[in-house]
Amino acid sequence: MLRRTFLALPPALLAARVSAQPARLPVVASFSILGDMAAQIGGERIALTVIAGADADAHGFQPRPSDAAALRGARLVLRNGLGFDAWMDRMLRAASFQGAVVTTTEGITPRMMESHHHHGHGHGHAHGHDHGAGRRTQHSVGPRRVPDPHAWQDLRHGQAYVRTIAAALAAADPGGADGYRARADGYLARLAALDSWVRAEIAAVPPARRRVVTSHDAFGYFGDAYGITFLAPQGVSTEAEPSAQQVARLIRQIKAENITAVFMENIANPATLRRIAAEAGVTVGGRLYADALSGPGGPAPTYEAMFGHNVRLLVPAMRGAA
Repeated sequence: MLRRTFLALPPALLAARVSAQPARLPVVASFSILGDMAAQIGGERIALTVIAGADADAHGFQPRPSDAAALRGARLVLRNGLGFDAWMDRMLRAASFQGAVVTTTEGITPRMMESHHHHGHGHGHAHGHDHGAGRRTQHSVGPRRVPDPHAWQDLRHGQAYVRTIAAALAAADPGGADGYRARADGYLARLAALDSWVRAEIAAVPPARRRVVTSHDAFGYFGDAYGITFLAPQGVSTEAEPSAQQVARLIRQIKAENITAVFMENIANPATLRRIAAEAGVTVGGRLYADALSGPGGPAPTYEAMFGHNVRLLVPAMRGAA
């Protein structure tokens, strides 16, 4: 009956009802974690496109022409910054994007970490110099201090991301500002409660046991926030292979310190970590999610679920539970 009544409306009134529905705000997020945050805050008010999606390694991501096409109709682009998604800057230039671009780490003081010439998220660590007409030579440089881009791994920073995204959505779509604010407030409350839960879970692990080996150095903020030392054969980027010396040193450390928490990551090549685990005589404890969420059917389809999944794996492994 309702459908018949709707179809029987005069054309002018029908058109008015359809046009009264606000067009959804087109938003592009550089990678899956930002995409989930935007979805939680934007709800049905936004039309969201995520470039580096579930289980995609955003470190060395190579955008496709279809990804660039998504920018043409967007009014807001969300990126992480700190060199993590530098490829987004190239996409924006190529598309001559005229909308708003928001760096979600703006205002967050990044932790600094040592990076060698073969590491980095778009930071140029190999320096070239011109020598005559069109000739360039390169030389590598030693360790340098670079910002760690994985700020979302501290839930307090995650709350800062939420505030930044909510403000950006409200600025791009003032008519939806109240809804964005209300959803952000609820989301912030959940993240604050999750942060308290993470701290309580990790507090049950003796401090001397809070040492974890992962595929690459993505958990520095997590370690600083929650009192865990993370070790990794790779540096901040997944693009570089660790040296034989780095691998051997890590194996010795696992044995010497009786480290029982060894994990792969969903975006990393598992071969090196499996070798380390085999030579150190430990078992790989499962798969953590650091830089990308899982698909909808996986264990970490949202930012909140990612933290829950990771902590539920980390705590028993650090305690040496079977």
